[in-house]
Amino acid sequence: MANNRATKSGFAAEAQRKINSKYSEELAQECLEWIKLVTDENIDVAGDMDNFYEILKDGTLLCRLVNALQPGSVKKINESTMAFKCMENINNFLKTATEMGVPAQETFQTVDLWERQNLNSVVTCLQSLGRKGHQFGKPSIGPKEADKNVRNFSEEQLKAGQGIISLQYGSNKGANQSGINFGNTRHM
Repeated sequence: MANNRATKSGFAAEAQRKINSKYSEELAQECLEWIKLVTDENIDVAGDMDNFYEILKDGTLLCRLVNALQPGSVKKINESTMAFKCMENINNFLKTATEMGVPAQETFQTVDLWERQNLNSVVTCLQSLGRKGHQFGKPSIGPKEADKNVRNFSEEQLKAGQGIISLQYGSNKGANQSGINFGNTRHM
């Protein structure tokens, strides 16, 4: 694994292996195929970690993706390969994805992608954004998001519900004390 940090050992290496074990090549490939479809970019859609990282690490494709979904959402895409410019692209993508409705718990930290610390969280974020594709007139990936199902009860209905004893409280129907012994019997 090539990254910008010194080689990890001991606990850090084990933690990194655990994070990497959650990575799904199938989901990553689905994300890359969706990005290719939405952006019309000619990219390699292989879902292995190395390819996924190489394609997305500078953040330019991610910015073009959100611009394809919602034109003008990222004003300036940095084409420079300087670290802080690439990380700025990733930050711009994350900010826009959040504005598009990706929940904060489904986003990732910039270093997760830039330093290749947690590519699984990048896949999770792209899957979440992909579910919202239809809202922007583009194809979607993954399961369809649920619609809100708000229920409004009248005051009378709420009061009627308070008089009902839920079975979660249990029942003493048919209960008796047979078979209950306290302590151990004395054997002589």
